[in-house]
Amino acid sequence: MAKSTCLFKTSLELCQSRRSRFLRTRSQALNAIRKFADGRPAIILGIETSCDDTGCGIVDTTGKLLGEAINSQHLTHLKHGGIIPTIAGEMHRQHITTVCEDALRSANLRLRDIDAIATTTKPGLPISLTIGNTFGKYLSKIGNKPYIPIHHMEAHALTVRMVQKVDFPYLVLLVSGGHSLLAIVENVDKFYTLGTTIDNAPGEILDKIARRLKLANIPEFSHMNGGQAIESAASKASDPTKYIFEPVLTRSRNCQFSFAGVANKSFAHIAKQEKNFDVADSIAMPDVYNFCASVQLCVTKHICLRTQRAMEFINNMNLISQEKRTLVISGGVACNNFLAKALEIVCSEKGFKFVRTPPHLCNDNGVMIAWNGAERWMANAGVLRDREEIEMISVEKNAPFEESWIERVEDANIKCKLVKLNIL
Repeated sequence: MAKSTCLFKTSLELCQSRRSRFLRTRSQALNAIRKFADGRPAIILGIETSCDDTGCGIVDTTGKLLGEAINSQHLTHLKHGGIIPTIAGEMHRQHITTVCEDALRSANLRLRDIDAIATTTKPGLPISLTIGNTFGKYLSKIGNKPYIPIHHMEAHALTVRMVQKVDFPYLVLLVSGGHSLLAIVENVDKFYTLGTTIDNAPGEILDKIARRLKLANIPEFSHMNGGQAIESAASKASDPTKYIFEPVLTRSRNCQFSFAGVANKSFAHIAKQEKNFDVADSIAMPDVYNFCASVQLCVTKHICLRTQRAMEFINNMNLISQEKRTLVISGGVACNNFLAKALEIVCSEKGFKFVRTPPHLCNDNGVMIAWNGAERWMANAGVLRDREEIEMISVEKNAPFEESWIERVEDANIKCKLVKLNIL
């Protein structure tokens, strides 16, 4: 008798679980139907915690920005000389609730008004990603909302479509503190990687060089990140070509990036200067403006050459029709005006339209995550509605785009001479 009762209870619990799941799915379907019938755009809330900034953005499927908030950890990590993952994670934990509440308040919305929650789940610092993923799933659960896991780099690649008409397919260059990447964006969830970094990302290298040059000790640069400080210092140079950096990977006919050589030569020069001039900890390096300009020029030429080869690969293979050939640049380093001007010259020479993601959307933010969620919502790609499936979503530290064409580019064996960059 006890066994029969146990089986009955188990069967009843299973039925109740299935009924609850059916009602949730039915409720979500009805809400979606009402939205469609009303002709109202869907509203997506996006959460970004891949590294050191806690961001939340709210957009609708027309591209309208409804609200946003961000908590920057920049000044905290600047004191430590770099990002400390445990500190970043703790600060995300402390601020994520307030940031999301502030974003909702700025949009004059409540959670019940949101149609789906989109959250960065890869790639990035695991401890930071976990805070965002946990909180995003919590909002999804208490609000009974669909959940959309987002690939951070895909979000960067698609952000520009929120503010400007850019048709698929197009070439994208993503350059930041964590990534350097060239890819063809086929559609919302299809990307072909043409090249990526074989060592360090450009933003990481610029930050480290700026730190060794002690640019933060110069008052006008003290509030800037490394890349911003180097660009600002370079603009004051009297001789941008004074320091010679050898071209990088000139014998490799591919679109791969490498910035470690620039860093190593810079550190060797700085060590020599420290020894020769007995530079104190509080004093910046001598002739720092010209050195920064030379570093920036070397990095820019390398990025431009790899991007030019990607364009020639696309043109030779006729992968994008001539009238649609577009280069989109995004990521923190895309804020560099010197680099943007150089890439614009390359685009002009190679028959590509140059499109730059607005600087305020280049750095990590919740808006780009929300927009990627909106794109996926409209395409019905990767929108999760089953609670068990949502709870199984985990974070990933490393997550390249799914399809690599790096070998395909190498096999094309394209000899490439960089166009003349008249920007000095």
